Amino acid sequence: MPAESLHDAFEEELKDVLSAEKQLLKALPKMAKSASNEDLKAGFEEHLEQTKGHVERLEKIFGMLDKTPRAKKCKAMEGLIEEGSELMEEDASPEVMDAMLIAAAQKVEHYEIATYGTLVTWARQIEMDEAADLLQETLDEEKETDSKLTGLAESGINAHAEA
Repeated sequence: MPAESLHDAFEEELKDVLSAEKQLLKALPKMAKSASNEDLKAGFEEHLEQTKGHVERLEKIFGMLDKTPRAKKCKAMEGLIEEGSELMEEDASPEVMDAMLIAAAQKVEHYEIATYGTLVTWARQIEMDEAADLLQETLDEEKETDSKLTGLAESGINAHAEA
């Protein structure tokens, strides 16, 4: 579909991020399983539950648009997840694996933060304030997850990987 307006671009980006979130639903359990640090494992499991909520919010926004929630393959997330999958096959100590998992997860979070930030701005521009509020809620959760990952890295995971 040609994007002839910001509204069209908004819809296309919603399809892309729906795909990204659905891909993440499959990846997070694998990341949790690969983590040895219990706090990191719990963080991945918590974010899995949040991600289910992100999908629900996106589906609600599609409903506001009178559109069926259809995902359009997010190649960026596909690449990030593929990179993370390759990382999990590395021969690494549990401590180093945890540090690498945090790095992979933060790449995903930064991608999502950029995407949701754009969507919030676009939703406000096209006067879809309710959608913008839902997207802002997700954006805030993504930023919080990124901050928690940084905290885990700084609270000892990176130091254990160094030792």
